[in-house]
Amino acid sequence: MSSDTTGTDTRRRGLRQPLLWLLALGGTAGFGILLVTLLLAAQRADESRQHAEEWQLHTYRVMLTAERLQSSLFDAQRSMRGALITNDSAYLPVYSAAVGRVPGLTAQLRRMTRDNPRQQRRIDWLDALIKTQLDRMRTNEASVRSGEITPLIAAVRSGVGEVNISQIRTAIAAIVEEERQFLVTRAAVARAAGAEVREAARAVWVIGIALLALALVSGGAAVTALLRARRATALAEEAARARGTLETAVALRTAEIAASNAALKEEIAAKEVAESQVRQMQKLESLGQLTGGIAHDFNNMLAIVIGSLDLARRRLEDPTGKVLRYLDNAMDGAKRAATLTARLLAFSRQQALAPEPINPNTFVGNISELLRRTLGEAIQIETVLAGGLWRTYADAGELENAIVNLAVNARDAMGGTGKLTIETANTHLDDAYAASHADVEPGQYVVICVTDTGSGMPESVIAKAFDPFFTTKGVGKGTGLGLSQVYGFVKQTGGHVKIYSEADKGTTVKLYMPRWTGADGPDKIVMAAGELPRAAEGETVLVVEDEANVRLVTVDALRDLGYLVVHAGNADEALATIATEQRIDLLFTDIVMPGRNGRELAEAAQALRPGLPVLYTTGYTRNAVVHNGMLDAQVAFLSKPFSVEALAVKVRQVLDGGGVNRVVG
Repeated sequence: MSSDTTGTDTRRRGLRQPLLWLLALGGTAGFGILLVTLLLAAQRADESRQHAEEWQLHTYRVMLTAERLQSSLFDAQRSMRGALITNDSAYLPVYSAAVGRVPGLTAQLRRMTRDNPRQQRRIDWLDALIKTQLDRMRTNEASVRSGEITPLIAAVRSGVGEVNISQIRTAIAAIVEEERQFLVTRAAVARAAGAEVREAARAVWVIGIALLALALVSGGAAVTALLRARRATALAEEAARARGTLETAVALRTAEIAASNAALKEEIAAKEVAESQVRQMQKLESLGQLTGGIAHDFNNMLAIVIGSLDLARRRLEDPTGKVLRYLDNAMDGAKRAATLTARLLAFSRQQALAPEPINPNTFVGNISELLRRTLGEAIQIETVLAGGLWRTYADAGELENAIVNLAVNARDAMGGTGKLTIETANTHLDDAYAASHADVEPGQYVVICVTDTGSGMPESVIAKAFDPFFTTKGVGKGTGLGLSQVYGFVKQTGGHVKIYSEADKGTTVKLYMPRWTGADGPDKIVMAAGELPRAAEGETVLVVEDEANVRLVTVDALRDLGYLVVHAGNADEALATIATEQRIDLLFTDIVMPGRNGRELAEAAQALRPGLPVLYTTGYTRNAVVHNGMLDAQVAFLSKPFSVEALAVKVRQVLDGGGVNRVVG
């Protein structure tokens, strides 16, 4: 074959392909136009069908409303006849309910036929007939209720009302009949429209299949060429993407490594903070156990010393001699030792607290005068009390000691001159704060802030501020137990302490006390100053104490107060005494004893003598009447060491039916 022939064939194929493309595109466009036309026709036919069906439904609703109106009128008529015939007003509620439905149904029927003038004229006629009938029935109702029904029975027998009812029935029947005719017409329209929709759908289906076949045949060549072009483009794009992906992967990995390093640094820093907090807590816990044990042992010894000195002073024949001064000095030293052991117990969270509901605003206001006397006139005291302040639940005496300790420390930090601010507020410690502070529970707190204008504290001092015996004061100017006592008391109460300080600007100590939502406690009874309360005639106290010297001092003190005293060294001896002694007005017992403890003794004693008052005492707080550092509710308690005055007041209160340290449970 010559090269001319080959060229001619090539040219023919080149001309044939565009021609085929044009024919395919023209055929496809024609089929497409025809398909769109059929679709629009089908849509219009479907809309006509839906419109006809909606009118059918409307006709049914009109007929149903007319039937309900007729039924309500007939129900009212029958109920009124029953009332007239039986003279029984029990039919009237049914009549009233039926009459009540008539106006609404009439109005609904008028609205539903407002596009039909003939139906509107029929409803005007029907409305006039209904009003006449309702007026007649209301007259009948009044006669039935009054009992005068004889004339009404004659009117019923005359058939006057039946004529009106017959006319109402005729009017309603005419309304229903016209709607029924509408229903027949509208059903025929709906069927015709449905047939058009089905025919159009079949045509669309046929044209669609033909169009799809043409598109498949004519598009084959185009698809093949398009695939070849796209394959070449895809290869080029894939190479470009590979380069970009590699660069992106390198950048992402670099960012991930940097983020991991940053997260690791943060984790290490958080771990160091947590470990530091744990070490501090373990240190304070160990110191607390040590100091608590020492304080407990000292309390029994101090009970003997203070009681003996108190009795010796009261029995001294020469109250003005040197011996009295020696006794006073010894008593002062013993009381200071007792205060020291109380602070040790407070730090170790082992003091016996008697909490009560407290309004912090009232509390701060009450101790302001005490602070002014304690700090001196050179210290300006300001209180900022929040409105709507919540209550807290704490030992009032220990809270007062805590605030006084903070105020004295503030005075010393200000060098005796400056401004002290006490502020109260409601606050909420969230989960994030609790997670960053050891031994803190999230929740609602009342915060009491004590702020001074002193020299402030560096971070190194703040870190040790709560350690027992740590002080920045000179020798002889402080024990180093003030802040540790505050810390232990607040923690034992379930709260939190935080120090904020800036050098040369001042310090703020915040006491976070848990919010109390329970009931208020009863008002405390304050004994009048003067002579010590003494025994009534014949009042007898049973003293139970395993420490012989403490028992001896207690027995002598009670006898000096006029009480008859019997005593025992353990629970078994005490129960034997209760079984034989004729009169015992009070059981005064130690708690920690060999064998049965004081709580078990009290229960057994009250089983023998129901209602027997019990007063507990101890120098050790983790026992049968103290749990989680708080006295059980409804318990009368006197902690060791105690003075003769404290003993006299407490015994008298218990015998008089009071003396409970913690009323609210």
